[in-house]
Amino acid sequence: MPTIFIVNNSGHDFSQAERQGRVVVLSTGLIDPFKVTKMYRQFSSMLSTSRAEDYILMSGPTTMNIIACAIFSALHGRINLLIWRHGHYTKRTIVLREAGR
Repeated sequence: MPTIFIVNNSGHDFSQAERQGRVVVLSTGLIDPFKVTKMYRQFSSMLSTSRAEDYILMSGPTTMNIIACAIFSALHGRINLLIWRHGHYTKRTIVLREAGR
């Protein structure tokens, strides 16, 4: 079962995401969107245990989502997104490079 990395938990109900896999929250509450180095350090540490089949759940400020996706793509050559759409989560994957390349 994949891990679902929630970029930012600011009080939304993520119970439907828990059905998709084990949930890990990368950050909670308000974070200054200009503290990108802090975000990178925090997210890098937490995403270092991620696997190619895991997902990023888009939530919170855009800057945070960009950094989380950049780290995940650098690690795995792909981005797996879990996006809220019409009352449920939809999975989307973009392969940026083939494995081993």
